[in-house]
Amino acid sequence: MKLRVCLTRYLMIFFFLIFLLLRLIFWFTAFPNPDEAYYWLWGQHLDWSYYDHPPLEAWVQGVFATIFGRSTFTLRLPNLFSSIAFFYTYYLIVRYLHKDLDIRAVVLFVLASPLYFIFLGFAWHDHLLITFSLISAYLFIRFLDRYLADGRGETWRLYGSAIALSLAILSKYNAVFVAVGFFATLITNARLRSLFRDRRLYIAIAIASTALIPILIWNFSNDFQSFQYYVQRSVNPVIPGIKIGSFLGFTLVSFFVISPFCWIGFYRLLKTRLPVNSIYPIVAFWVFAISSIVLTIISLISAALYYWNITAYLLLFPLLPFVLKRPNAHAIYGLIISTLLVIHYTVLPLSALISKDVDPDSRMLFGWREVAAIVQSESQALSNPLLMTSDYRSASALAYELNNRNVIAVSDRIDQFDFWYRDSKPLQGKDAVIVSDDWYPAELMVLSKFDRTSEPVTVSVKRFGVWIKNYYVRKGYNFKP
Repeated sequence: MKLRVCLTRYLMIFFFLIFLLLRLIFWFTAFPNPDEAYYWLWGQHLDWSYYDHPPLEAWVQGVFATIFGRSTFTLRLPNLFSSIAFFYTYYLIVRYLHKDLDIRAVVLFVLASPLYFIFLGFAWHDHLLITFSLISAYLFIRFLDRYLADGRGETWRLYGSAIALSLAILSKYNAVFVAVGFFATLITNARLRSLFRDRRLYIAIAIASTALIPILIWNFSNDFQSFQYYVQRSVNPVIPGIKIGSFLGFTLVSFFVISPFCWIGFYRLLKTRLPVNSIYPIVAFWVFAISSIVLTIISLISAALYYWNITAYLLLFPLLPFVLKRPNAHAIYGLIISTLLVIHYTVLPLSALISKDVDPDSRMLFGWREVAAIVQSESQALSNPLLMTSDYRSASALAYELNNRNVIAVSDRIDQFDFWYRDSKPLQGKDAVIVSDDWYPAELMVLSKFDRTSEPVTVSVKRFGVWIKNYYVRKGYNFKP
C-alpha cells in the first residue's frame, strides 16, 4: 500500500513537471496568436470598452506593456498571476469541502483538460474570466452556507463575490451564465428565497452591475455596436433552420477538449450522493446546466463555440475525486494533447502536414519576422507610409512584431480598427505598404482604395521544409478612404 501511494505521488509530480515545462515552452517561444496580438493592440489604444469584448484584458495588457515593454514574456505575464489566484482558489475550495480531498488530483484534472491548458496559457480574456468566476463562486457558496446555518451569512463574502463577478463580466460577457447559475440556486432552494427580501442581495447586484458602466459608456458612443455584434453572432442565424453541424461541432469538441474521462466523472456525479455538507454541489450543477443547455440550444439555431462554455465546468473539478479515484488516464490523455498543441503553436502547425487549406488561424503564428523585414524594406522607398493589411489578424500580428500601434486593417468585416480609424480623411493621399495572404486577399477590399499598386513580393513561410502559407507585400500609392 505504501509503495502504491509513493508511486502515485511520484507520478503526479512527473505530470506536474511536464505540464509546467510545456507551459514555459509555450509562454516563451510561441508567437502571439492573432487574437493575443489583437488584444495587446487594444492595450495600446486604451478605451472604455471595445467592439469584440469588454475591456479588462486590454486594460491589463496596457498596464503591463507600459511597465515592462513589449515581449512574449510580458504579454503572457498576467496569465501567471491569474493562474496563481485560480489554483489558490481551488486549494481553498478543496480544503473547505472535505478533509480527504486531494488538491493535487483536482489541479491535475484541470491542468490535463486541454481546454484549460490552452485558455490558461493564451493572453485572451478567458484566463481572467475563469479566475474571477471561480473566486466569485467560492465566496458566494461560503456566504450561502453560513446563511443556511445562521440566517445571516458573512456580508463581506457576498460583496466580495459581487466584486469578483463584476471583474468576470468586465473580462467576458459569458460571465452572465455564472450569475444566472447563482440566481437559479436561490430560486430553487426554499430556504434561500428569503434572501430576495434581504437588501444586501440588491447591493451585491448593484456592485456586480458596475461592470456595465464602461461597457455602456462605449456603446452609447458607438451606436451599441458591441451588443449588435453579439446578437448577430450568437442568436440571429444567417440561414434559418436547425444546424446539426453546429450542434455536433459544439458537443463533440466540448467532449474532447474537457476529456472523455472527465465526462465520465461528470455523469457519475449526477448519480452520486456526495459527502459534502455544503450548497456547493447545487451551485455547481446550476452553473454547469444553465450554461450548457443555453449554448446547446444556440448551437442548434445559430452557432456556439466550445470555449463559450468554459465557466460551466469550473465547480465540477473539485468534485471529481469523489467519483474518479485516480486521474492518471485523464492526465496521460491531456499530456498527449497538450504536447501536440505546444508543437502545433511553437514548432510547426500540424495541420500543415494534412492539407494546405485547413486551420488558417494557427498558420498565422508563423512567418512574421520574415514579413516584417520585407515590410521595413519596402517602407524605405516611401515617405512615412501607412502600414495596412487585409484583416484584423494580420494587422494585429504585424503591429505586435513591429511594436507599432498604427498598423491599419481594411477588410469586409467590422472590427475594432473601424472604430479607431472611423475618420479616415487624415489618411487620404498617403502611400502605404500592404500585407495580405490567401485567407484574406487584398483584392477584396484594399487594392481598389489606391490609384495604383506594385507587384507583390511573396513571402513563403516554411518550417522544416513544410510549406505553411504565403504572405504578399505590396506598395500602394495615393490612398482613397
